[in-house]
Amino acid sequence: MKKHNFSAGPCILPRVAIENAAAAVLDLNGIGLSLIEISHRTKDFEAVIDEATNLFRELLQIPDNYKILWLGGGASMQFCMVPFNLLNKKAGYANTGVWAKKAMKEAKIFGEVVEVASSEDKNNTYIPKGYTIPTDLDYFHITTNNTIFGTEYQTDIDCPVNLVADMSSDILSRPVDVSKYALIYGGAQKNMGPAGVTFVIVREDILGKVERAIPTMLDYRTHIKEGSMFNTPPVFPIFVVKETLKWLKSIGGVPAINKINVAKAKLLYDEIERNSCFASPVAVEDRSLMNIPFIYSEKCKDTDPALFLDFAKSKGMVGLKGHRLVGGFRASTYNALPMESVQALVECMQEFEKSVCKC
Repeated sequence: MKKHNFSAGPCILPRVAIENAAAAVLDLNGIGLSLIEISHRTKDFEAVIDEATNLFRELLQIPDNYKILWLGGGASMQFCMVPFNLLNKKAGYANTGVWAKKAMKEAKIFGEVVEVASSEDKNNTYIPKGYTIPTDLDYFHITTNNTIFGTEYQTDIDCPVNLVADMSSDILSRPVDVSKYALIYGGAQKNMGPAGVTFVIVREDILGKVERAIPTMLDYRTHIKEGSMFNTPPVFPIFVVKETLKWLKSIGGVPAINKINVAKAKLLYDEIERNSCFASPVAVEDRSLMNIPFIYSEKCKDTDPALFLDFAKSKGMVGLKGHRLVGGFRASTYNALPMESVQALVECMQEFEKSVCKC
């Protein structure tokens, strides 16, 4: 039975990237050594990291005055690295969910943190609007896509101070004007590769402004100077990122995948709205293209979620269980998820409504 992978992360990757990575684990480019046993100081791996960096810059049209870093520690490490490097006196955060709150918690260690906007009043089912960003902030931080609650910033916001963004779960899914941001970071395990590598895009002129001493390993300037090789980088994940970026370029880049993502999301959201068994808890104008939570409709609210999850599993659907803070179900429709998987889910929902659900 064909599997349809809707996991929130680590997530589905392009098959060609997986196959090429598997081959490289056995023998990298015919050199007689595995990708995971060669020195990161060799020309063979330097070529890998250089290609990944160049592809990333090309696909996102990253300006020349921004540096690209490949680090360990996940986006969660960036929750502290960002304020360590940028927070002198005061930073602002938009609280749109779990990951934003975790980032705020870490920043409070380093200075004053202002919650500029929040969507907690409605269980993070919308993106806050109409707020004013103070101009005395060292930076303002947003989480552009919320994997748990299924909300997403639809455009790049205008910001009067340095704008920092966690783009872990929507990077490369839509065009982004990088010049509007001072720093963008994210874990790769949503749209770019496997868990284990974190990307950072940083405008170099914002660094070196804080008064505190920064540990060498946590200083962005260390990794800029050493080309992401101050210590041994996550070799295998970077290779998979490189292969994923090659795949994305081959199908037309970010504009092309954005059209596909919009079509996938529309197909699923339309079915959620039509189907009498299901409903979306998210404000229409803020619905994510990448993570689509849905719950039972009011008339079916007493139905055991396992009924649909078990039925969907019997049809080859994987990773549909909703996060415990939201309940219900969640379909993550990252770049590599094919349209046929979304169509299969829609057909599964239709069959469930017709033949299984008794509400």
